[in-house]
Amino acid sequence: MRILFFLLRKEFRQIFRDKSILAVIFILPSIQLVIMPQAANYDVKNINLAVVDNDHSSYSRRLIAKVGSSGYFRIVAASPSFKQGLRLVEANTADLVLEIPAGFERNLVREGSQQLSLAVDAINGTRAGLGGAYLTRIIGDFNQAVRLEWQSPAPAAAIDVTSSNWYNPLGEYRFFMVPAILVLLLTMVGGFLTALNIVREKEIGTIEQINVSPIRKWQFILGKLIPFWVLGMVVFTIGLTIARVLYGIIPVGSIPVLYLFAGVYLVALLGFGLLISTYSETQVQAMFVAFFFIMIFILMSGLFTSLDSMPPWARYIAYCSPVTHFIEVVRMIILKGSSLRDVSHQLGYEAIFAVVLNTWAMLNYRKTT
Repeated sequence: MRILFFLLRKEFRQIFRDKSILAVIFILPSIQLVIMPQAANYDVKNINLAVVDNDHSSYSRRLIAKVGSSGYFRIVAASPSFKQGLRLVEANTADLVLEIPAGFERNLVREGSQQLSLAVDAINGTRAGLGGAYLTRIIGDFNQAVRLEWQSPAPAAAIDVTSSNWYNPLGEYRFFMVPAILVLLLTMVGGFLTALNIVREKEIGTIEQINVSPIRKWQFILGKLIPFWVLGMVVFTIGLTIARVLYGIIPVGSIPVLYLFAGVYLVALLGFGLLISTYSETQVQAMFVAFFFIMIFILMSGLFTSLDSMPPWARYIAYCSPVTHFIEVVRMIILKGSSLRDVSHQLGYEAIFAVVLNTWAMLNYRKTT
Protein backbone atom coordinates (compact mmCIF):
# COMPACT_ATOMS: atom_id res chain seq x y z
CA MET A 1 0.00 0.00 0.00
CA ARG A 2 2.95 2.31 0.65
CA ILE A 3 4.14 1.86 -2.94
CA LEU A 4 0.65 2.54 -4.24
CA PHE A 5 0.48 5.72 -2.17
CA PHE A 6 3.70 7.02 -3.73
CA LEU A 7 2.44 6.14 -7.21
CA LEU A 8 -0.79 8.05 -6.62
CA ARG A 9 1.11 11.05 -5.31
CA LYS A 10 3.34 11.01 -8.38
CA GLU A 11 0.34 10.83 -10.74
CA PHE A 12 -1.56 13.68 -9.07
CA ARG A 13 1.53 15.88 -9.08
CA GLN A 14 2.14 15.12 -12.73
CA ILE A 15 -1.47 15.94 -13.64
CA PHE A 16 -1.65 19.23 -11.72
CA ARG A 17 1.75 20.29 -12.99
CA ASP A 18 0.45 20.33 -16.59
CA LYS A 19 -1.98 23.25 -16.91
CA SER A 20 -3.15 22.12 -20.36
CA ILE A 21 -4.42 18.83 -18.93
CA LEU A 22 -6.38 20.71 -16.29
CA ALA A 23 -8.00 22.81 -19.01
CA VAL A 24 -8.93 19.68 -20.96
CA ILE A 25 -10.39 18.04 -17.86
CA PHE A 26 -12.39 20.92 -16.39
CA ILE A 27 -12.83 23.89 -18.74
CA LEU A 28 -13.45 22.31 -22.15
CA PRO A 29 -16.20 19.89 -20.99
CA SER A 30 -18.00 22.74 -19.25
CA ILE A 31 -17.97 24.88 -22.40
CA GLN A 32 -19.15 21.97 -24.54
CA LEU A 33 -21.97 21.14 -22.15
CA VAL A 34 -23.16 24.72 -22.43
CA ILE A 35 -23.02 24.81 -26.26
CA MET A 36 -23.83 21.32 -27.54
CA PRO A 37 -27.36 20.88 -26.15
CA GLN A 38 -28.38 24.04 -27.99
CA ALA A 39 -27.38 22.62 -31.37
CA ALA A 40 -27.87 18.84 -31.22
CA ASN A 41 -30.86 17.42 -33.09
CA TYR A 42 -31.96 14.17 -34.74
CA ASP A 43 -34.82 12.39 -36.52
CA VAL A 44 -37.47 10.02 -35.16
CA LYS A 45 -38.43 6.59 -36.54
CA ASN A 46 -40.22 3.47 -35.31
CA ILE A 47 -42.19 4.96 -32.43
CA ASN A 48 -43.26 2.22 -30.02
CA LEU A 49 -46.98 2.33 -29.30
CA ALA A 50 -49.00 0.42 -26.70
CA VAL A 51 -52.74 0.21 -27.41
CA VAL A 52 -55.46 -0.17 -24.77
CA ASP A 53 -58.66 -1.18 -26.57
CA ASN A 54 -61.57 -1.14 -24.14
CA ASP A 55 -64.18 -1.24 -26.91
CA HIS A 56 -63.12 -4.19 -29.13
CA SER A 57 -65.45 -2.98 -31.89
CA SER A 58 -65.00 -2.94 -35.64
CA TYR A 59 -64.20 0.78 -35.58
CA SER A 60 -61.54 0.40 -32.87
CA ARG A 61 -59.92 -2.47 -34.79
CA ARG A 62 -59.89 -0.39 -37.97
CA LEU A 63 -58.29 2.50 -36.14
CA ILE A 64 -55.58 0.27 -34.67
CA ALA A 65 -54.91 -1.28 -38.07
CA LYS A 66 -54.60 2.17 -39.65
CA VAL A 67 -52.12 3.29 -37.00
CA GLY A 68 -50.05 0.12 -37.35
CA SER A 69 -49.89 0.36 -41.14
CA SER A 70 -48.88 4.02 -41.18
CA GLY A 71 -45.14 3.26 -41.09
CA TYR A 72 -44.53 5.65 -38.19
CA PHE A 73 -45.56 3.39 -35.34
CA ARG A 74 -44.69 -0.06 -34.12
CA ILE A 75 -47.43 -1.55 -31.95
CA VAL A 76 -45.51 -3.35 -29.22
CA ALA A 77 -48.37 -4.40 -26.94
CA ALA A 78 -52.15 -4.59 -26.57
CA SER A 79 -52.53 -3.80 -22.88
CA PRO A 80 -55.68 -4.74 -20.97
CA SER A 81 -55.66 -1.50 -18.95
CA PHE A 82 -54.26 2.03 -19.16
CA LYS A 83 -52.28 1.47 -15.96
CA GLN A 84 -50.46 -1.50 -17.47
CA GLY A 85 -49.81 0.56 -20.59
CA LEU A 86 -48.08 3.20 -18.45
CA ARG A 87 -45.92 0.48 -16.94
CA LEU A 88 -44.64 -0.25 -20.44
CA VAL A 89 -43.72 3.42 -20.74
CA GLU A 90 -41.92 3.27 -17.39
CA ALA A 91 -40.04 0.16 -18.54
CA ASN A 92 -38.91 1.90 -21.77
CA THR A 93 -40.87 -0.63 -23.85
CA ALA A 94 -43.38 1.89 -25.23
CA ASP A 95 -43.12 5.56 -26.15
CA LEU A 96 -46.86 6.26 -26.35
CA VAL A 97 -50.02 4.72 -24.93
CA LEU A 98 -53.29 5.09 -26.87
CA GLU A 99 -56.46 4.26 -24.92
CA ILE A 100 -59.69 3.62 -26.80
CA PRO A 101 -62.56 3.88 -24.27
CA ALA A 102 -65.48 1.49 -23.98
CA GLY A 103 -68.41 2.55 -26.17
CA PHE A 104 -66.09 4.14 -28.73
CA GLU A 105 -68.09 2.97 -31.76
CA ARG A 106 -71.49 3.56 -30.12
CA ASN A 107 -70.68 7.12 -29.05
CA LEU A 108 -69.11 7.92 -32.38
CA VAL A 109 -72.18 6.77 -34.31
CA ARG A 110 -74.92 8.00 -31.99
CA GLU A 111 -73.46 11.15 -30.46
CA GLY A 112 -71.05 12.13 -33.22
CA SER A 113 -68.00 12.55 -30.97
CA GLN A 114 -65.63 10.54 -28.80
CA GLN A 115 -62.47 11.32 -26.86
CA LEU A 116 -59.32 9.19 -26.98
CA SER A 117 -56.58 9.26 -24.33
CA LEU A 118 -52.94 9.51 -25.34
CA ALA A 119 -50.01 9.31 -22.87
CA VAL A 120 -46.57 10.20 -24.20
CA ASP A 121 -43.14 9.40 -22.79
CA ALA A 122 -41.73 12.91 -23.15
CA ILE A 123 -38.17 12.35 -21.95
CA ASN A 124 -37.30 12.76 -25.62
CA GLY A 125 -39.23 15.94 -26.39
CA THR A 126 -38.84 15.64 -30.16
CA ARG A 127 -39.94 12.01 -30.21
CA ALA A 128 -42.90 12.87 -28.00
CA GLY A 129 -43.98 15.84 -30.09
CA LEU A 130 -43.64 14.08 -33.43
CA GLY A 131 -45.23 10.90 -32.11
CA GLY A 132 -48.25 12.78 -30.80
CA ALA A 133 -48.51 14.79 -34.02
CA TYR A 134 -48.28 11.68 -36.21
CA LEU A 135 -50.91 9.86 -34.20
CA THR A 136 -53.25 12.86 -34.14
CA ARG A 137 -52.97 13.17 -37.92
CA ILE A 138 -53.72 9.47 -38.43
CA ILE A 139 -56.78 9.69 -36.18
CA GLY A 140 -57.91 12.76 -38.11
CA ASP A 141 -57.65 10.82 -41.37
CA PHE A 142 -59.62 7.97 -39.83
CA ASN A 143 -62.28 10.39 -38.71
CA GLN A 144 -62.51 11.82 -42.23
CA ALA A 145 -62.94 8.33 -43.66
CA VAL A 146 -65.79 7.68 -41.22
CA ARG A 147 -67.51 10.88 -42.32
CA LEU A 148 -67.31 9.86 -45.97
CA GLU A 149 -68.86 6.48 -45.15
CA TRP A 150 -71.84 8.03 -43.45
CA GLN A 151 -72.50 10.80 -45.94
CA SER A 152 -75.25 12.13 -43.74
CA PRO A 153 -76.53 15.72 -43.46
CA ALA A 154 -76.29 15.32 -39.70
CA PRO A 155 -73.30 16.92 -37.96
CA ALA A 156 -70.12 15.01 -38.70
CA ALA A 157 -68.55 12.91 -35.97
CA ALA A 158 -65.48 14.28 -34.26
CA ILE A 159 -62.73 12.50 -32.29
CA ASP A 160 -60.88 14.56 -29.71
CA VAL A 161 -57.49 13.43 -28.40
CA THR A 162 -56.32 14.45 -24.94
CA SER A 163 -52.62 13.84 -24.33
CA SER A 164 -50.20 14.24 -21.44
CA ASN A 165 -46.37 14.33 -21.49
CA TRP A 166 -44.76 12.11 -18.89
CA TYR A 167 -41.34 12.88 -17.32
CA ASN A 168 -40.89 15.96 -19.55
CA PRO A 169 -44.16 17.93 -19.33
CA LEU A 170 -43.13 20.73 -21.70
CA GLY A 171 -41.59 18.37 -24.25
CA GLU A 172 -38.27 20.23 -24.19
CA TYR A 173 -35.54 18.60 -26.25
CA ARG A 174 -32.70 19.59 -23.91
CA PHE A 175 -34.10 17.33 -21.18
CA PHE A 176 -33.30 14.41 -23.46
CA MET A 177 -29.93 15.63 -24.76
CA VAL A 178 -28.17 17.13 -21.73
CA PRO A 179 -27.75 13.86 -19.75
CA ALA A 180 -26.41 12.08 -22.84
CA ILE A 181 -23.99 14.89 -23.70
CA LEU A 182 -22.71 14.76 -20.11
CA VAL A 183 -21.89 11.07 -20.67
CA LEU A 184 -20.25 11.96 -23.99
CA LEU A 185 -17.92 14.51 -22.38
CA LEU A 186 -17.03 12.16 -19.53
CA THR A 187 -16.23 9.47 -22.09
CA MET A 188 -13.96 11.72 -24.12
CA VAL A 189 -12.06 13.04 -21.10
CA GLY A 190 -11.60 9.66 -19.45
CA GLY A 191 -10.94 7.67 -22.61
CA PHE A 192 -8.38 9.96 -24.23
CA LEU A 193 -6.38 10.90 -21.13
CA THR A 194 -5.95 7.35 -19.88
CA ALA A 195 -5.07 6.13 -23.39
CA LEU A 196 -2.13 8.58 -23.36
CA ASN A 197 -1.05 7.80 -19.80
CA ILE A 198 1.29 4.79 -20.01
CA VAL A 199 2.49 5.84 -23.47
CA ARG A 200 3.70 9.12 -22.03
CA GLU A 201 5.83 7.18 -19.56
CA LYS A 202 7.32 5.24 -22.48
CA GLU A 203 8.15 8.37 -24.47
CA ILE A 204 9.83 10.28 -21.63
CA GLY A 205 11.73 7.19 -20.46
CA THR A 206 10.36 6.88 -16.91
CA ILE A 207 8.73 3.54 -17.73
CA GLU A 208 12.17 1.88 -17.53
CA GLN A 209 12.65 3.07 -13.96
CA ILE A 210 9.20 1.72 -13.05
CA ASN A 211 9.92 -1.62 -14.70
CA VAL A 212 13.07 -2.27 -12.65
CA SER A 213 11.37 -1.24 -9.40
CA PRO A 214 9.52 -3.69 -7.07
CA ILE A 215 6.16 -2.24 -8.18
CA ARG A 216 3.66 -4.98 -9.04
CA LYS A 217 1.50 -4.83 -12.13
CA TRP A 218 -1.77 -4.37 -10.22
CA GLN A 219 -0.23 -1.53 -8.23
CA PHE A 220 0.94 0.15 -11.41
CA ILE A 221 -2.49 -0.14 -13.08
CA LEU A 222 -4.28 1.12 -9.96
CA GLY A 223 -1.84 4.00 -9.71
CA LYS A 224 -2.76 5.01 -13.25
CA LEU A 225 -6.50 4.42 -12.84
CA ILE A 226 -7.42 5.98 -9.49
CA PRO A 227 -6.34 9.62 -10.20
CA PHE A 228 -8.34 9.81 -13.40
CA TRP A 229 -11.28 8.07 -11.73
CA VAL A 230 -11.31 10.81 -9.08
CA LEU A 231 -11.04 13.55 -11.71
CA GLY A 232 -13.78 11.89 -13.75
CA MET A 233 -16.14 11.97 -10.79
CA VAL A 234 -15.31 15.65 -10.32
CA VAL A 235 -16.11 16.31 -14.00
CA PHE A 236 -19.40 14.41 -13.59
CA THR A 237 -20.29 16.55 -10.59
CA ILE A 238 -19.50 19.75 -12.50
CA GLY A 239 -21.69 18.53 -15.37
CA LEU A 240 -24.63 17.80 -13.06
CA THR A 241 -24.22 21.27 -11.54
CA ILE A 242 -24.28 22.93 -14.99
CA ALA A 243 -27.34 20.88 -15.97
CA ARG A 244 -29.14 22.06 -12.85
CA VAL A 245 -28.11 25.72 -12.93
CA LEU A 246 -28.26 26.36 -16.69
CA TYR A 247 -30.97 23.96 -17.89
CA GLY A 248 -33.00 23.42 -14.73
CA ILE A 249 -32.53 19.63 -14.88
CA ILE A 250 -32.73 18.24 -11.35
CA PRO A 251 -32.29 14.47 -10.97
CA VAL A 252 -35.58 12.85 -10.01
CA GLY A 253 -33.96 9.57 -8.98
CA SER A 254 -31.39 8.69 -6.35
CA ILE A 255 -28.12 10.64 -6.50
CA PRO A 256 -26.15 7.81 -4.79
CA VAL A 257 -27.38 5.34 -7.43
CA LEU A 258 -26.35 7.78 -10.15
CA TYR A 259 -22.85 8.14 -8.70
CA LEU A 260 -22.58 4.37 -8.15
CA PHE A 261 -23.26 3.76 -11.82
CA ALA A 262 -20.92 6.59 -12.86
CA GLY A 263 -18.17 5.12 -10.70
CA VAL A 264 -18.48 1.65 -12.23
CA TYR A 265 -18.70 3.14 -15.72
CA LEU A 266 -15.51 5.16 -15.18
CA VAL A 267 -13.65 2.04 -14.05
CA ALA A 268 -14.68 0.31 -17.30
CA LEU A 269 -13.82 3.33 -19.45
CA LEU A 270 -10.45 3.93 -17.79
CA GLY A 271 -9.61 0.25 -18.16
CA PHE A 272 -10.32 0.58 -21.87
CA GLY A 273 -8.00 3.60 -22.11
CA LEU A 274 -5.24 1.85 -20.19
CA LEU A 275 -5.61 -1.20 -22.45
CA ILE A 276 -5.02 0.99 -25.52
CA SER A 277 -2.05 2.58 -23.76
CA THR A 278 -0.40 -0.80 -23.11
CA TYR A 279 -0.59 -1.68 -26.79
CA SER A 280 0.60 1.68 -28.15
CA GLU A 281 4.18 2.86 -28.52
CA THR A 282 3.57 6.59 -29.07
CA GLN A 283 0.99 9.12 -27.89
CA VAL A 284 -0.06 9.81 -31.49
CA GLN A 285 -0.78 6.13 -32.06
CA ALA A 286 -2.74 5.87 -28.81
CA MET A 287 -4.72 9.01 -29.62
CA PHE A 288 -5.83 7.74 -33.04
CA VAL A 289 -6.76 4.29 -31.74
CA ALA A 290 -8.75 5.81 -28.88
CA PHE A 291 -10.44 8.26 -31.27
CA PHE A 292 -11.46 5.41 -33.58
CA PHE A 293 -13.17 3.38 -30.86
CA ILE A 294 -14.68 6.28 -28.93
CA MET A 295 -16.26 7.69 -32.09
CA ILE A 296 -17.89 4.32 -32.73
CA PHE A 297 -19.10 4.18 -29.13
CA ILE A 298 -20.58 7.68 -29.35
CA LEU A 299 -22.26 7.38 -32.75
CA MET A 300 -23.80 3.99 -31.92
CA SER A 301 -24.81 4.79 -28.35
CA GLY A 302 -28.26 6.23 -29.08
CA LEU A 303 -27.11 9.82 -28.55
CA PHE A 304 -27.86 11.11 -32.05
CA THR A 305 -29.53 8.10 -33.72
CA SER A 306 -32.26 6.04 -32.10
CA LEU A 307 -31.24 2.42 -31.54
CA ASP A 308 -34.64 1.34 -32.85
CA SER A 309 -33.75 2.79 -36.26
CA MET A 310 -30.57 0.72 -36.54
CA PRO A 311 -30.41 -2.67 -38.27
CA PRO A 312 -30.17 -5.67 -35.91
CA TRP A 313 -26.41 -6.18 -36.37
CA ALA A 314 -25.76 -2.52 -35.45
CA ARG A 315 -27.91 -2.79 -32.32
CA TYR A 316 -25.87 -5.79 -31.18
CA ILE A 317 -22.68 -3.77 -31.58
CA ALA A 318 -24.24 -0.81 -29.77
CA TYR A 319 -25.18 -2.93 -26.75
CA CYS A 320 -21.59 -4.19 -26.55
CA SER A 321 -20.51 -0.64 -25.69
CA PRO A 322 -20.51 0.60 -22.07
CA VAL A 323 -21.45 4.08 -23.34
CA THR A 324 -24.84 2.86 -24.59
CA HIS A 325 -25.85 1.51 -21.19
CA PHE A 326 -24.62 4.57 -19.30
CA ILE A 327 -26.56 6.99 -21.51
CA GLU A 328 -29.72 4.93 -21.05
CA VAL A 329 -29.29 4.77 -17.27
CA VAL A 330 -28.46 8.46 -16.82
CA ARG A 331 -31.69 9.39 -18.61
CA MET A 332 -33.67 6.86 -16.59
CA ILE A 333 -32.35 8.05 -13.22
CA ILE A 334 -32.28 11.80 -13.88
CA LEU A 335 -35.58 12.10 -15.73
CA LYS A 336 -37.70 9.09 -14.75
CA GLY A 337 -36.46 8.58 -11.21
CA SER A 338 -35.56 4.92 -11.80
CA SER A 339 -34.23 2.98 -8.82
CA LEU A 340 -31.24 0.67 -8.48
CA ARG A 341 -33.52 -2.27 -9.18
CA ASP A 342 -34.60 -0.73 -12.50
CA VAL A 343 -30.99 -0.34 -13.72
CA SER A 344 -29.50 -3.45 -12.13
CA HIS A 345 -28.94 -5.35 -15.39
CA GLN A 346 -27.21 -2.34 -16.99
CA LEU A 347 -25.04 -2.08 -13.88
CA GLY A 348 -24.14 -5.74 -14.32
CA TYR A 349 -23.04 -5.08 -17.89
CA GLU A 350 -20.84 -2.20 -16.78
CA ALA A 351 -19.27 -4.32 -14.04
CA ILE A 352 -18.42 -7.03 -16.58
CA PHE A 353 -16.84 -4.43 -18.87
CA ALA A 354 -14.83 -3.04 -15.94
CA VAL A 355 -13.49 -6.44 -14.84
CA VAL A 356 -12.65 -7.65 -18.36
CA LEU A 357 -10.97 -4.46 -19.61
CA ASN A 358 -8.90 -3.80 -16.48
CA THR A 359 -7.82 -7.43 -16.19
CA TRP A 360 -6.84 -7.40 -19.85
CA ALA A 361 -4.85 -4.19 -19.37
CA MET A 362 -3.05 -5.60 -16.33
CA LEU A 363 -2.17 -8.86 -18.08
CA ASN A 364 -1.03 -7.08 -21.23
CA TYR A 365 1.32 -4.75 -19.34
CA ARG A 366 4.70 -6.43 -19.24
CA LYS A 367 7.51 -5.37 -16.98
CA THR A 368 10.69 -5.63 -19.01
CA THR A 369 14.20 -4.37 -18.32
